[in-house]
Amino acid sequence: MPEPATPAQPALSAQPAAPAHDAPAPSAPPEPPAAHPAAPAQRPRGTVRSLLRIWPYARPIRWYLLGSTSAALVASLTGLLIPLVLKQIVDGPVAHHDSSGLWWPAAQLLLLGLAEAVFFGIRRWLLARPLSGVERTMRADLYARLQRLPVAFHDRWPSGQLLSRATSDMFTIRLFLAFPLVFLIVNSLVFLIGIGIMFLLDWQLAVIAVVPAVPLIMLCSYFERRYSAAARLAQDQNGDLATIVEESVLGIRILKAFGRHRTMAQRFRGQARELRGTELNKARLLANLWAVIVGLPELALACALALGVVQVAHDVTTAGTLVAFLSTALALRWPVESLGWLLAYSNEAATATDRFFEVLDAPLADADDRPATASAATPGEPDGIRFEGVRFRYPDAPADTPDLLQGVDLHIRSGETMALVGGTGSGKTTLTALLPRLYDCTAGRITLDGTDLTELARPRLRELVSVAFEEPTLFSASVRENVLMGAPEADQEALAEALDTAQAQFVRALPQGPDTQVGEQGLSLSGGQRQRLALARAVVGRPEFLVLDDPLSALDVHTEALVEKALRRVLADTTALVVAHRPSTVMLADRVAMLVDGRIAAVGTHHELLESSPAYRQLMSGELSSAMERSNA
Repeated sequence: MPEPATPAQPALSAQPAAPAHDAPAPSAPPEPPAAHPAAPAQRPRGTVRSLLRIWPYARPIRWYLLGSTSAALVASLTGLLIPLVLKQIVDGPVAHHDSSGLWWPAAQLLLLGLAEAVFFGIRRWLLARPLSGVERTMRADLYARLQRLPVAFHDRWPSGQLLSRATSDMFTIRLFLAFPLVFLIVNSLVFLIGIGIMFLLDWQLAVIAVVPAVPLIMLCSYFERRYSAAARLAQDQNGDLATIVEESVLGIRILKAFGRHRTMAQRFRGQARELRGTELNKARLLANLWAVIVGLPELALACALALGVVQVAHDVTTAGTLVAFLSTALALRWPVESLGWLLAYSNEAATATDRFFEVLDAPLADADDRPATASAATPGEPDGIRFEGVRFRYPDAPADTPDLLQGVDLHIRSGETMALVGGTGSGKTTLTALLPRLYDCTAGRITLDGTDLTELARPRLRELVSVAFEEPTLFSASVRENVLMGAPEADQEALAEALDTAQAQFVRALPQGPDTQVGEQGLSLSGGQRQRLALARAVVGRPEFLVLDDPLSALDVHTEALVEKALRRVLADTTALVVAHRPSTVMLADRVAMLVDGRIAAVGTHHELLESSPAYRQLMSGELSSAMERSNA
């Protein structure tokens, strides 16, 4: 009898944190209704319709699935032949006290047992490698989709929810294809064939045996609805638990520094208790179903046995027929008893499939994966960067709140460096995020050398525009790999020049130089070192357009002066927008734009704005005072 497999626990991992916004972060909206752990909605489609969506991935291995199903069917049908051999033994050698006649039936039983074992082994062997390929393909598609989805999607979804879809849900789907799918088909056919054999042996006993089928069908329908909701809730809670673990690992320094590890542990225990309660509810549902599935057939079998004994006593049927009937009924116990587990796992696989396709069905931004080809739009004559009536609001912003950007008009001339200044929350970082199309403006347009951003294929746009964020993100890779993300084709000379520009000579002192692994999030480096590597990544490809979001905020005064000196050479050959908080950074720019309440309030040189704009003087004097205080400290 095959044993049901036990699902593995999902792996936990961390992913880089998203760059911080200058504007106040909008409150995260609730998860999509079907994915929200607090109130998972019923699936919009039935279990079968959900599972059918896996078929495009399973289709390449359809012959392996067919072969595995056939092997399992042959193995199971071999087991149904054993009661017929027993009938021959009881009505033949046993009834006639002929011990010599037992040898051939005994050999038949041995051969049937060996055949059953061999075919079950073939079933497992056929599917092992192909199914790992299906899982790999699905996981690769999920990861590729996550890379193409807009930043707004990632703003809304907890990373643990996405992580659980790429790990535990993939395992659930693979295990469904390997075991429940095969045995739902095989056990149904075996049950029907077994019932046919029982009717051939004795139709009266067979009628008694199949009476429980009607209440079982009704119970299974009820169970499916209840278990589906519980399975979805458990999977979403599992994703939330993964999110807590990830946040705890990434923020371990903060937790320890503020002594909040006990608070996070309490939060984890609370979430784990909720998941435990959901899993216990699933276990209760399955236990109730299993009790009925096992109890009703056993009761019917007892009634059939009583009637069969009476029939044998009155010579209505033979003892061998009764033995064969009971042996066939006992052989059908596994197909019947497994029904509860197979239905339960099928529902879990259906909800896992829904969770997988929630990501694949999420809409991409316009032309997000349009390839950069010769026919794709390219910038025209040099005209720099133009913002024309640009408005923006985050998708999850309350309807009664004003737009964050309220009609920005700004022209950065070709080859010019424009400093963007403004108070905290004025929208500076948001404006810079529109240039590489991390977000799309909700009104107006942005052009590069006269070409609308929306007409540029994203791969081409991101070749033209390079970005350095205020909060640098590094990956678990070498310094070389992190920096060359800005220009994968750059050579060793370009790498060295970028590191020199960013005053990142400390790289040469690392154990393996540029090939030194920086660790997860680059936390083995200081904040200033991470920021310099992020700046090197931005300038290594000598981009035509450069966006720097306060790139020197983590540097000391001496290093800042050296970086600024080297950075001037880079800025001389590019069109740049630099978010500035320090007067020293402002001095890198040819002109300055001041952003106030989502609008450009003033544009001019630093000295012009000091003379003409009281708000700019106040802003710069405040920044200068802060800078002096930091320097004196």
